[in-house]
Amino acid sequence: MGSKRPVIGIPADRRVLGDQAYHLAGEKYVMAVLDAADALPLIVPAIGRELQLEELLETLDGLLFMGSASNVDPRHYGESSERGSLHDQHRDETTLPLIPRAVAAGVPVLGICRGFQEMNVAFGGSLWQKLHEVPGHMDHREDSRLPFEQQYEFAHEVILEPGGQLRRLAGSERIRVNSLHGQGVRELGQGLAVEARAPDGVIEAFRVENAPRFALAIQWHPEWRVSSSAFSRALFAEFGAACRAKS
Repeated sequence: MGSKRPVIGIPADRRVLGDQAYHLAGEKYVMAVLDAADALPLIVPAIGRELQLEELLETLDGLLFMGSASNVDPRHYGESSERGSLHDQHRDETTLPLIPRAVAAGVPVLGICRGFQEMNVAFGGSLWQKLHEVPGHMDHREDSRLPFEQQYEFAHEVILEPGGQLRRLAGSERIRVNSLHGQGVRELGQGLAVEARAPDGVIEAFRVENAPRFALAIQWHPEWRVSSSAFSRALFAEFGAACRAKS
């Protein structure tokens, strides 16, 4: 194994700005890959099957599925969209077929926020579209009235499953996390195992069981100020090491 850094693909959002479409990725994800995973980030355009997914997987050493303002279109799990929900069909058409193929091919994957939700849907799961309206559940959304940086402050604990990958990384049974999501896992996808839950029982992390390499998804945002959190640094370091082993 050489000293060359692994290449981690970050599938982009497709946004129309003015009269033109752009393929965008958040800088915090790019920098977390660069600094905490010690890898080279590569933004992957949201152009669906035109990418030729098998060829893409031969090129990449890992994939990070990032958060977004958009949600997975509920048609992908047999429901209609509720009013006010933003979708990105180009990203869906890129990531949903890519995720199971990447896992099967042994390409390490990490899903964050929307990426967590799309990984669940890609494996046949479903989502609550308005989690805060479900009886018995907390409001997991950020307070948009607060300054941006305060929205990313710790909001609640998560309970890490005994014997899980996150429990091993944390060295404890609970950690505090931020919370900036309006949707959440309703039914867990096939072959997925819970790694963490919020105090109200909502699934906050899972792994793909029997995946040949690292395949983990997290509802919160470990990429935010990753260097200030020992747990987030450990998470990205383990992801990066898996990508390095793949390369």
